[in-house]
Amino acid sequence: MGLPVISVKWGGKPTAEAERRDRGRLASTSELLEEACIPLTGDVVDVYQREFLALRDRLHAAEQESLKRSKELNLVLDEIKRAMSERQALRDGDSNRTWGRLTEDPRLKPWNGSHKHVLHLPTVFHHLPHLLAKESSLQPAVRVGQGRTGVSVVMGIPSVRREVHSYLTDTLHSLISELSPQEKEDSVIVTDPQYTSLVTENIKALFPTEIHSGLLEVISPSPHFYPDFSRLRESFGDPKERVRWRTKQNLDYCFLMMYAQSKGIYYVQLEDDIIAKPNYLSTMKNFALQQPSEDWMILEFSQLGFIGKMFKSLDLSVIVEFILMFYRDKPIDWLLDHILWVKVCNPEKDAKHCDRQKANLRIRFKPSLFQHVGTHSSLAGKIQKLKVGSAALEPGGAQQSLGGGWAGGGRAGPGPPEHSVPPPLQDKDFGKHALRMEHVNPPAEVSTSLKTYQHFTLEKAYLHEDFFWAFTPSAGDFIRFRFFQPLRLERFFFRSGNIEHPEDKLFNTSVEVLPFDNPQSDKEALQEGHAVTLQYPRSPDGYLQIGSFYKGVAQGEVDPAFGPLEALRLSIQTDSPVWVILSEIFLKKAD
Repeated sequence: MGLPVISVKWGGKPTAEAERRDRGRLASTSELLEEACIPLTGDVVDVYQREFLALRDRLHAAEQESLKRSKELNLVLDEIKRAMSERQALRDGDSNRTWGRLTEDPRLKPWNGSHKHVLHLPTVFHHLPHLLAKESSLQPAVRVGQGRTGVSVVMGIPSVRREVHSYLTDTLHSLISELSPQEKEDSVIVTDPQYTSLVTENIKALFPTEIHSGLLEVISPSPHFYPDFSRLRESFGDPKERVRWRTKQNLDYCFLMMYAQSKGIYYVQLEDDIIAKPNYLSTMKNFALQQPSEDWMILEFSQLGFIGKMFKSLDLSVIVEFILMFYRDKPIDWLLDHILWVKVCNPEKDAKHCDRQKANLRIRFKPSLFQHVGTHSSLAGKIQKLKVGSAALEPGGAQQSLGGGWAGGGRAGPGPPEHSVPPPLQDKDFGKHALRMEHVNPPAEVSTSLKTYQHFTLEKAYLHEDFFWAFTPSAGDFIRFRFFQPLRLERFFFRSGNIEHPEDKLFNTSVEVLPFDNPQSDKEALQEGHAVTLQYPRSPDGYLQIGSFYKGVAQGEVDPAFGPLEALRLSIQTDSPVWVILSEIFLKKAD
């Protein structure tokens, strides 16, 4: 009996090859049935034919479903890749708050305009819509340097053309010359001279080592970064030229902050016409690290304008966004004060309560670390002539904005006679003697038998948060520093009294150390032929006298033969007629 042709091809017209294959499979099936003594009738063949046809249909359906699922999985995979790409872009761009890569993503421009999205997220383009006109608007027009990151402090110096004299290179010389080799490796100075390429070339010629090492970077925004200033409205009685000046400066500050945010832990805003005090960088860094909480928002190291203002880099995104929302409306000092007001002030409380709350976020360091030296402002025709005190710098009210290139809300007042050249803005705190000196001391437990006056504790003095002030000492009183781990000291320095209370000094007071292992120290010293520990007077409790105070100061080196020290003590030998101030404590660890 002839067998019907059965094809199991998954769709489409059966081919000759498929027919031969199916006929062979059916023949093999027939042989098996015959061997099993199962008669092969027409009904049986029809059953198997239907089974094969059903199998073919199921396989074809499975294949189509598999293709469908494969397409869906590919779409999901593409979506995951897109999400990961966007997340990486946010990490590299937005989380760094440079926003420099936003224009590189063509999806960003139509994203908020898509009908698929109900919620519309604000971006930098909402505040600066003109940036959409040019893809390069957020890319620097000039960028010189190594792109150093991972430092402690980034210093930003905006610089614009002055018609009479530029102070930028003098400012860079001052800042760089006061840095130690270690500080040069842990900081970045970013400046953005926006006038001529000759200035950039001059900086490259004057500071080749600093640029090559990564300490100094020169960056300039694209001209398309700025909007059409001719459309600005006048406000607060300022003429249009002054409104344009302060508006552009707001954007200059934002540009530097966006660029610098990913580079370091702290950002310090400076100006291009200043000089710096020695050790200014370590002083700023230590002051920031010593704050009792992380709630602060601004640390001020100068009372002039927008000079010496330190921010945490993590806060810069909030500050930049706030400034961009109102950059056309108010000067930078008012905007910063408004941020503080929004964060901590209660509208139901009075102004004094608000000021106290803001004081927790805006903390002033004295004396000032930077002084303004420029006479000629970046505002054409303006000459800096005011001498300011701290009261002139509180934003709001009758305040005048006085920074060298700093956009202020007030007017400078009547000008000087044409033949006179007024002195530059002066910070009264700059050059003042500090009431205490600051050093980084090794971890130690501090204690004293002296009665402390008010909040001027020994702990604060050791941590260089304040000076130590105590009532009149008596013979037998002491000041002790017990180290958490025995350590070797290279030298010591103590200064008593300060500029306001020069007579509150330590008299007839000895400096003593307690070696960690006294017998071993004696043994080593004798073996070396020095007999070091034997030449110093020893107290009954094992301390060795290595120095004493003279005219209120005690200083000296610690012989390495002492080995690791357990403690250092100041021992007062006689009664004193005056109170005592310890204004400087410096214990230098041996390398």
